Amino acid sequence: MNFLIEALQWLFSPERLEGSNPIPLRLEEHLFYTFISVAIAALIAIPLGFFIGHTGKGRDFAVGLSGAARALPSFGLILFFVLLIGVAQAQLQFAAITAFVLLAIPSILAGAYAGVEAVDRRVIDAARAVGMTEWQILWKVEVPIGLPLLIGGLRASTLQVVATATLAAYVGLGGLGIYIFRGLPLQRYDEMLGSALLIAALALALDGIFALIQQFAIPRGVSAGRAKDVRTSSPRRRSVAAKAAQEGRG
Repeated sequence: MNFLIEALQWLFSPERLEGSNPIPLRLEEHLFYTFISVAIAALIAIPLGFFIGHTGKGRDFAVGLSGAARALPSFGLILFFVLLIGVAQAQLQFAAITAFVLLAIPSILAGAYAGVEAVDRRVIDAARAVGMTEWQILWKVEVPIGLPLLIGGLRASTLQVVATATLAAYVGLGGLGIYIFRGLPLQRYDEMLGSALLIAALALALDGIFALIQQFAIPRGVSAGRAKDVRTSSPRRRSVAAKAAQEGRG
């Protein structure tokens, strides 16, 4: 409890807003690494995921790639690219962002192709029957219906990069992790715990934002259909449960 109180005191100290390592500056760096990495990963993974989901080609490759990429060690990947690319400031940034992009791709790729693939085939057949082209089917049918799953993939990748971007401070790139790596050799546990709380709060805030976006991304027709299914199925479920209870008593 003492560590938590000391961490909160460190976190809300006026000194955290000034000096060479103010929290707003480090927060800005952390968000920069997060959003630029997720944006680049999305540019790569979303078109590929839509292609796989629409055509069914390369699905096994995508599943295998997603699983293998999730097993990559974040810390080792960053150090590998730093040693491979160089240690100048621009090279460090490029190396770190490359590592973050590779870690963000699997979740976005899985969300993109799963969202398109999950669309009912009868809906797609109906779209073809009314004369829609494959391009129109993708953008007017499959993408809108599969959008919540895609946003779920973006949500997962963002949270992963937010957590992993902490390691950017290890190679001198700043971010909120700088307080952890600075406090570690000095045994300043209040600073380390305060930084960890700040990163957790940032992750929770972004998760909440994406959860709201994901909810609003559900097409009105789909949400109305779900509500209708719940209304029509609930009495049946209750009657089945009551009948089972009576048989159990009998």
